[in-house]
Formats: sequence, structure tokens, C-alpha cells
Amino acid sequence: MARHLCRAALALASCTAGSGCVSLRRPLPPGLSCQGQPAPAPAARLLLDVTYLDADGQRHSEQEIFDEAMALIRGARRLILADFFLYNEFQGNSRERHRALCGELTRALLEQKQRHPGLDIVVITDPINTAYGGTAAPHLDQLRAAGIPVVITNLDRLPDSVPLYSLPWRLLVKPFGQSRASGGWLPNPFGEGRIGLRAWLRLLNFKANHRKVLIADRDGRMLGLVASANPHDASSAHSNCALVFDGAAVLDLYNSERAVLAFSSTAPPPEWPPEIAAPAADAAAAAPTAQVLTEGKIREAVLEDLGQAGPGDRADLVMFYLSDRAVIAALKAAHRRGAQVRVLLDPNKDAFGRTKNGIPNRQVARELNAAGIPVRWMDTHGEQAHTKLLLLRAADGRRSLHLGSANFTRRNLADLNLETNVRVRGPADAAVFAEADAFVETAWNNTPGRHISVPYPAYADESRWRVILYRLMEATGLSTF
Repeated sequence: MARHLCRAALALASCTAGSGCVSLRRPLPPGLSCQGQPAPAPAARLLLDVTYLDADGQRHSEQEIFDEAMALIRGARRLILADFFLYNEFQGNSRERHRALCGELTRALLEQKQRHPGLDIVVITDPINTAYGGTAAPHLDQLRAAGIPVVITNLDRLPDSVPLYSLPWRLLVKPFGQSRASGGWLPNPFGEGRIGLRAWLRLLNFKANHRKVLIADRDGRMLGLVASANPHDASSAHSNCALVFDGAAVLDLYNSERAVLAFSSTAPPPEWPPEIAAPAADAAAAAPTAQVLTEGKIREAVLEDLGQAGPGDRADLVMFYLSDRAVIAALKAAHRRGAQVRVLLDPNKDAFGRTKNGIPNRQVARELNAAGIPVRWMDTHGEQAHTKLLLLRAADGRRSLHLGSANFTRRNLADLNLETNVRVRGPADAAVFAEADAFVETAWNNTPGRHISVPYPAYADESRWRVILYRLMEATGLSTF
């Protein structure tokens, strides 16, 4: 009998281990890692949230992104599809309160649904907003009670980004299910209250639906918004960027969100309003064009554009996290070919009341500075420089602008996290590029009364040990970036 039980246990362990190994190599579900067709987007506008110091050292935060998001919601009559990573009131250790974005977005959705009962609204979000099942989310319950479907992304369908942790987690923790939303005994790392052990262990598996997307109709057409910003109270003073656009690219954006719904919910996805004709892409129409990119296709497009930069061209990167080795190599290669490359980074020191150690940006900045690439730091004061933007200015007047949810890290660019970016291309005189040019130059040069950045020495870190640590963290996924 003991022999049979032992064999049965070994067989079960082998099957479970095999299942875990398959999960580590799991391909993305259908419809992800997509590359839309470039399509005319005549209404494309750059939106910016910028936090800076005035001449007296007082902090100011000018915000456009969620003002526009609320306007899109108020204008909708047929469809609203929202997908946001951080959508909660969690404050962490930070007591700073700038803008209650979570409640603001919730009220806007509830009020619009009440005014227009036939309006189809769907909200997609990440399990982080319930501390991975460890706590209740009253604002999400409010939406559900009003008849607004809330879909928590099924992260188990995504590849694992931390193989050293994910395999034992799948074997020893996942079979026991999720924590209850009450009764935990461990501190909630995101806010007040307690959560269970299984919620903590699920958190450490480090995967996410990191997208920031809003789609809504207005006056008989569909508009899309792709951002780096979250409706998260503790993030409300962060610097961020977004693009609002129209045209056929919005249909690609909509289809990329339907792909998430397909593997996260059994309910039928919202239909494109039948009275709103799906816009046709016309390659011959006037620029600029917008192209939706998700997951690994973001990296491919970034490397393509950096690979074409040469003498007389300029490439400006403004980034919250920069650690992806392929992107770093492409920046250095463009510099060697004669392109003027500049990099403006968050110093990775502020995280909701906690002080970070500067990894990975300070180690990457050390490498870029040694290669002769000018580097500056966004001068943060409790908030984060959460912008994710790459602007390429070709000598012949063409422009290419990349922005969205994706940090330039392995986890964000290697078909692991869910991400959405937009690439905008066109002539230099298009308004969206004039806005991007002005932002980059103001942030780099600190125009009078707007102190935004500081020189490289302000946060330079020459520690070789932390370089090794960064490289290990990036390669293994044992990090939050």
C-alpha cells in the first residue's frame, strides 16, 4: 500500500511540476502582442501631467490627462471601455493627497450610467486593486451594483516573469486558491488593513495588466486614450503623458481590449456601437498617423525607430524605468552612428512614502553617461516622474513619438505584462509633435519658473555592486520593474 501511495504522490508531483513548467513557457493568449496598422489620426493630441518647482521652490502640478478622461466619459452615449492598472485609493506610507482620482473616476462612471442607462460600460483592471484577493474594493463593488461589469484580469493566463519563484508558487501555493477578502494577518503593502498569506505570495509572482486605456464615443465617432497615468490617489501628483486620438487606430485599440476580456471573463464583450461605422484606414490620408502597439510589439517598434537614427537625427527618451538591454544597446548604437541622444530619467528614489535605492535607472544612467550620452534626472519631491515617452526627430523633418503604459524593461517589453503604447508618425509641423518638442525642451532646460530636471551628478551612483544587482534583477525578474 505504501509503495502505491508513494507512486501516486510522485505521479501527482510530476504532473504538477510539468504543468508548472508549461506555465513558465506559456504563450500569450490570442489577440495580444498586437501591432495595429498606422492610420490617420487628425485629432491626435498629447496630454501632459507635469509637476515642477517655481522660482520660490514651491511645487506645482499641472494636469491634463484625467481632465480629458472625465470629459470623454461625460460625452459618451453608447460605449465606455476602461482598462487601468492602478485604480484604487491606496496611499501606502504616503500621507500626501493631491487629487482623489479613484473616487473621481468612479463617480463619473456611475453618474454617466445613471444619466444614460443604455450606455454600455465595461471596466477592466488588475488584481492589485484588491491586494490580489486579500481585501475588498468598495469602489468596484459600487460599479457592479450599478450594473457596470468589472473584469479582474486573469493573470494566470500570462507567462510567468520570475521562473525562480513562479514554479514553486504554482506547485505549493496556487492549488490552495486565493486569500479571503477579510481576516488576513499580514500588513497590506499598498494601504491600510491586513491581508492573507496567499495574497502576499501571489503578489510576489510579479505579473500585471499594466495597461492604461480609455475608449469612448463622442458625437458619432470613437476616441481612444492611451496613457502612462493611473486613476490612483497616491499617484495623482506624478508626471505622466497620454495621447487622445481618433480614426481607425481606435478600432485596433478596442480589439486589443476585447482580447483581454476573452480570457478574463465569460461574459460577452461590449460590441462596437452599430450606428458608428468602424473607421477605415486610408494610408494616403494626411498625417499624422497613430499605430496601436501592445506587449512585445512595443519593443520591436522602438528598436526599429532607434535603429534608423543617424547623423543629424535626434532621439529624446523620458522614462520612469529603463533597464531593457536591447533598448539600451539601441540607444548607444544610435549615439555611435551620430544621432543626438538624450535621456531624462526618474531617479528611482520615491515610492509612495518609501525611499528606493535607485535601481535600475542609476545603473543604466552610469552606463549611458560612460558611453557619452547626456543624461539628466527629473527632480522629484515625493512624486514620481512616471512619464514614458520616446521622441525621434529626423533630420528630414519626420517625427516619431512613442508613448503609453510601457516602461522600457524586460517585464514590460518581453510579452510578460500586458501593455499598450501608441506610435505616432508624421511631419514636424503637426501639433502633436510641437507639443512633444516643447515638453522635452522645457523638461531638459528648465525654462524660467519651471524647474523640472537636474544634471547627472545629482544622482550618479558609481557602485559596481549595484550594477551587478541590477543586471541580476533584470535577467531573473526578481524585481518590481
